[in-house]
Amino acid sequence: MKVAVWDTYVTKKDGSIMHFDILAPDEISDLETIYDFGKKYLKSKNEEDSTLTSKECNFCHIEKATEEIVTSIEQKGYFIIEMEGC
Repeated sequence: MKVAVWDTYVTKKDGSIMHFDILAPDEISDLETIYDFGKKYLKSKNEEDSTLTSKECNFCHIEKATEEIVTSIEQKGYFIIEMEGC
């Protein structure tokens, strides 16, 4: 499975930056769907009030998914790679 990687930087409640990647099947082109995946993740981190738009989230590249990523996408529709401040 090929996935699109969306590089995301969100300002948290405390003013620090949360950096994470949203991975979704590469055929998903609807930006609102990608943002919804990010908002679900932010809610799981108690950061649901953080802004997530094209300013914070941009397409980065396409890559081949690992088994762990494929499993998550089959269950939730997306996978998150936590980078910084998560």
